[in-house]
Amino acid sequence: MQENNLKRKVISGLFWRYMERTLAQGIQLLVTIVLARILMPEEYGTVALVSVLINIALVFVQSGFGSALIQKADADTTDFSTAFYFSFGLSLLIYLILYVAAPYVSTFYRNSAFTPLIRGLSVSIIIASMGTVQQAYVSRTMQFRKFFFSTLTGTIVSAFTGIGAALMGLGAWALIIQQLTNQCIDTLILWFTSGWRPAREFSLKSLRHIFGYGWKLLLSGLIDTVYSNLYTLIIGKKFSGADVGCYEKGRQFPALIIVNINATIQSVLFPALSSRQSDIAKTRSLMRRAIKTSTFIIFPCMAGLSIIARPLIALVLTEKWLPAVSYLRFFCLIYAIWPVHTANLQAINALGRSDIFLKLEIIKKALGITVLAITMPMGLRAMMIGSCAVSYIGMILNAYPNTRLLNYSLIELAKDLMPAALLSALMAAVILCAGSFIGNDILKLIAQTVLGACVYAGAASLVRAESFVYIMDTIRDIRKKRG
Repeated sequence: MQENNLKRKVISGLFWRYMERTLAQGIQLLVTIVLARILMPEEYGTVALVSVLINIALVFVQSGFGSALIQKADADTTDFSTAFYFSFGLSLLIYLILYVAAPYVSTFYRNSAFTPLIRGLSVSIIIASMGTVQQAYVSRTMQFRKFFFSTLTGTIVSAFTGIGAALMGLGAWALIIQQLTNQCIDTLILWFTSGWRPAREFSLKSLRHIFGYGWKLLLSGLIDTVYSNLYTLIIGKKFSGADVGCYEKGRQFPALIIVNINATIQSVLFPALSSRQSDIAKTRSLMRRAIKTSTFIIFPCMAGLSIIARPLIALVLTEKWLPAVSYLRFFCLIYAIWPVHTANLQAINALGRSDIFLKLEIIKKALGITVLAITMPMGLRAMMIGSCAVSYIGMILNAYPNTRLLNYSLIELAKDLMPAALLSALMAAVILCAGSFIGNDILKLIAQTVLGACVYAGAASLVRAESFVYIMDTIRDIRKKRG
């Protein structure tokens, strides 16, 4: 009975989180297209560089503590309240530091526009601190429907404010206003619907316990965020603002797809795995299912997006963004295996082995920085090739601890990935050949997209691919329950 209840919660959580991310990212995609046609690559590049600092600062108020609250089996009101007050106080301190540091960052990049933009976007750190514990509470209790309404409302309202600001000629500030509006609405709705409020309690004992688990994840998150944004920082310093804008835009399209699915997996899988951390067989089974199902969806999306990249960018964003095509294709290769990274790391965290998680992050980032130092003098293309290589080596490193912790071998992992990889390769070959016979970009884009979906789904159905059957059965189960 308890097992069936968990399964229902996982399926329901996946449904609501996937619907949330799908609709939100769909709206975000439309907004991105409109803003990209109004704004210039240089303006996107300026905001991208400013966002790097904010993303690094956000790690201190978002990473570690939320996961610690979810993972702790007996977390109570005192734990949640302590985490909330500490996170909020820390956000005020970080905001003050960034406010003072903003002019020095402007001097480093020789761009006076950075100072007000940094000070404006830094407000998001305070807002994030007020939502982090709320998100942890909703995730722990698996009330994922609440995420759906908060995220969707925030995305819709911010879409109007961002586009309106761009049409008024506010330039880079339109992107800042959009981000802040989205975060404010999302946090406010979650605050009033989650059912949790901080009590007037603060415990140093509780903080030590939470920090004992969370600091390793925080440090891991900090390392990962700094490393992930290192390319943007270097491109911004070594190359032009337009290069930064095209790099970020090339990353944005595949990221819209992968973040949607990966965030769904991460938010649902971790609490599910944590609730079964004492049952190794169940943990292993949940992780394998997450890998097989997510890659079955992600692999064809990334393969197809890589092939239609040029006509897509030219038609949707206009030709001023064509330099982003090569970046987009590299990111398709990198993001294709993100669900594999996520599932393996979430399993390690759910088992309480944040020490292994931290060691993996240090090893991977040391490797990545070494490769970056070697490829940087060779230019942007060499840097992207190196980044791809590091990502695939990192996938193997992340999977290796689970060969011992969960008895999940690398050979089993390869077998789980193979069906989706082969079907995606077949689909890619077919639509690549078909595209060579079509000259018009609009017709090519439509034909390759429709043909790719038909070929992949048809081939999966024909060979009765396990993940295809599982997805169809799950959809039927959901429809029956809702019927």
